[in-house]
Amino acid sequence: MPKKATTEKPAATKKATKKVKTAEPAAAVDARPKAAKAAKPKTKKAVKPRAQKTPKPKAKKAPKRPEPVVEEKAQVLSSEVVFEGSIFKVLRDRLIEPGGAENVRDVIRHNGSVVILAIDKSKNKKDPWIVVERQYRHAANRFLWELPAGKLDEGEEPLAGAQRELQEETGYKAKKWTPLVEYYASPGFLGESMMVFLAEGLVAGDANPEADEQIELRLVKLSEVLKMIAKGAILDGKTLTSVLLYARKFAGKHKK
Repeated sequence: MPKKATTEKPAATKKATKKVKTAEPAAAVDARPKAAKAAKPKTKKAVKPRAQKTPKPKAKKAPKRPEPVVEEKAQVLSSEVVFEGSIFKVLRDRLIEPGGAENVRDVIRHNGSVVILAIDKSKNKKDPWIVVERQYRHAANRFLWELPAGKLDEGEEPLAGAQRELQEETGYKAKKWTPLVEYYASPGFLGESMMVFLAEGLVAGDANPEADEQIELRLVKLSEVLKMIAKGAILDGKTLTSVLLYARKFAGKHKK
């Protein structure tokens, strides 16, 4: 039998046909100018105020103790007693004063006096009662309202003299004594110093005034004494000095 003719397929080409990638057309670019974005204004951050540091108070140095001032004194060239009485004497001094000037001075010499501001706080601490006296003073030619007071004896301590005078003139004794102030009433010619004491915790007793003392004794509230001073009813220097100083220094503490 005749053989069937075979049709041979052509051999596949070994070389692979490269696939050609078709480039896709690029998206059309919009040539129109882009709208400019509105720039947002930058918000400034609020500046926080810096907390100010409170400066620490500097520790104050303790003040140095002032050196004692050495006061110059007059050089007394001569001294003559021109009068001497039972309470004081008058000296006529010829002297060279600290400034160098030579002068003659008549001076009343006195042992010194004590003044007693006796107060009773038992009923009212804000407005205590004050012991006052009314007596005739020939030098002033009138009656005066005064605090108890008196002359120191020769060599007597001021506190002892104050205790003695308060008991003699008023009969009162005091449990507590405090120095208040010392001053000179008229240092131009009078050498008398006056030492004021505050007397508290009063205890009543019998008075024993001297024969020439005729004293009217009263207890008056501090507020009333201040009114008397304002009206000019109290003219005695030691009373003005003592009461006004007490009102300023002590009584103000109780007003709070």
